[in-house]
Amino acid sequence: MPAENAICAPPWNGYKIIWRTNSMVGPSGTPAALSAQLFELFDAARVHQLNAGDVLFAAGDAGDGCYRLDKGLLKVTVTSTRGEERIVASLGPGAVVGELAIIDRMPRSASVVALRDSVLRFVSREAYEKRVLADPETKQALLEILAFRLRQADEELAAATFLSVKARVARALLELAEFVGKPSGPQRIVLDEKISLADLAAMAGVARENASRVLSEWRRRNLVLTGTSPRYVLNDIAALEREIREA
Repeated sequence: MPAENAICAPPWNGYKIIWRTNSMVGPSGTPAALSAQLFELFDAARVHQLNAGDVLFAAGDAGDGCYRLDKGLLKVTVTSTRGEERIVASLGPGAVVGELAIIDRMPRSASVVALRDSVLRFVSREAYEKRVLADPETKQALLEILAFRLRQADEELAAATFLSVKARVARALLELAEFVGKPSGPQRIVLDEKISLADLAAMAGVARENASRVLSEWRRRNLVLTGTSPRYVLNDIAALEREIREA
């Protein structure tokens, strides 16, 4: 994925840790120019609605098609044998989800849950394959989205390997700011969504207790505010970016 105009931490062993992508990538977590090639297929597809907390599909479910998210916010999760959850991606409007099963015909590799009320459109594997026969570029577009996802997975692996706990929590907050953040002054963003501590820790890939300690320190330093509702106020974006760069 191109790194120009991205916010990066220093490289470790050749890796660059990127938390914010450039304009070629939409906030949905899908390459904007590429996903547009698939929109025509989805425009005539069946609408599927989720309430916050609803499961779109679970790991191991049959992969019978894929979805485009038109409205809302989704989390993609994997769970360990001990029941520990890790959020591997957050997806906003425009994202295509479940595309891997279209290609390899295998069961779902992860679970997808709505973080807020969501509206999606569903394309079955049969409809996709008919479209590919008529327009082979549709398959190429989906393969490019898969390649983009692999690059994102590489970034997540590098972050989990090389970044400190503080940097990983900062990275998770800044990623959430891209999806649900509303500017509230210079260097200040309010996350306009109820994000639980458990979900934040799962996004960062750290223990909930460690995420809580980091947030307590940042509250004392006035970097992040939390009130009685689980909404976060990022008081100093530049300081959070430094936590990543200086990790």
